Amino acid sequence: MKTLVIEGGHLLEGEITIGGAKNGAVALIPAALLSDEEVTIENVPNISDIDALIEILEYLGAKVISQGTKIKIDSRTIENKEIPESISTKLRASYYFMAALLGKFKKVVMYFPGGCNIGKRPIDQTLKAFSELGATIIEEDNKYTIFADELIGNNIYLDMPSVGATINALLSCVKAKGRSVIENAAKEPEIVNVATFLNNMGASITGAGTSRIIVDGVSNLKGSYIEVIPDRIEAGTYILAGALIGNNLKIKNVIPRHLEALTMKLKQMGASIKINKDFITVSKTNHLKPVSIKTLGYPGFPTDLQQPMTVLLCMASGLSKLEETIYENRFQNVTYLNKMGANIEINDNVLKIKGPTTFVGCDVLATDLRAGACMLLAGLVAKGQTRITKIEHILRGYENLLEKLKEVGAKIEIIE
Repeated sequence: MKTLVIEGGHLLEGEITIGGAKNGAVALIPAALLSDEEVTIENVPNISDIDALIEILEYLGAKVISQGTKIKIDSRTIENKEIPESISTKLRASYYFMAALLGKFKKVVMYFPGGCNIGKRPIDQTLKAFSELGATIIEEDNKYTIFADELIGNNIYLDMPSVGATINALLSCVKAKGRSVIENAAKEPEIVNVATFLNNMGASITGAGTSRIIVDGVSNLKGSYIEVIPDRIEAGTYILAGALIGNNLKIKNVIPRHLEALTMKLKQMGASIKINKDFITVSKTNHLKPVSIKTLGYPGFPTDLQQPMTVLLCMASGLSKLEETIYENRFQNVTYLNKMGANIEINDNVLKIKGPTTFVGCDVLATDLRAGACMLLAGLVAKGQTRITKIEHILRGYENLLEKLKEVGAKIEIIE
């Protein structure tokens, strides 16, 4: 079992370059199956979730060539066969193969996806989209068989603006007959990235990034190229690290407007932050002000930064409140923050955080990906040594974690 060991209290100085967005890349790779020719995806992050997706591609018979951050995918040789539970449960994003294979072959057989244990995370809205297009869905013992003689364009209303359901609706609509309209769609930048990729192939998608997306079905999709957008969650995590213990820490390769929900809160707290065209510089600030935060879909405050943000709220002088509206089980990090010295109360889906806090290193657990990032930040600022177990969760979403942090002065290592 791997353990992340952090010696806290060391200033972070220098530059960190942000990689491609995990939440974009994990959708773009399954989307590649819809093309009738070879496609190229650039700026792919070096994380374990990508390895799991490539495993599924190769299992299906696709030809995959990885060259650093570039992946070439040729799906002309794939066989539409059942995706077994042993690989589908490795990550949540495996369910994008449901939509891609249904869109390409009008049939898919696979098991319920995996991912972090942060709540129920049902796929009912994805299945609703498939059903609206005319697909029949059979579910038995977590295995889904979904098929249709033909997918027919239709109006699809999502009960909530789910990112996954919006992307799956897109993937299943692009080769459907006629026009589809996705209402109450999620607006995240990663959705725009996927729509751009599909349009580059020859799809006809308008409105991505708004709550109403129109898709006119096409029969064929050609080869294309796409670059994964910078990872706003990775960027946000390192910006928070800079606000906690940075000295002019420069976060490069970012799209500032994707981070406005975070940077506006940091400014409200009185953090030292400077925003430029494609980089952000941040430093540790004493006497931070408490704030209230509510997680929402984009452009609201992202749920994926809620747990990392909790560490900074612990450093503010006074009472902060943090409301989680997306997932019902995303406070598993709180037990370990309190173990390290925080004063946090959980009231249903709201945290009451009293600061400032002096964190003291100890043994903690990464219960999920973003909880692991939270414990990492706490360890960087804590007195003494912090040991984090189950770090496989963290490595799923942060590429070259040790290298990036060591280069800016962190004392951090992984031991077996």
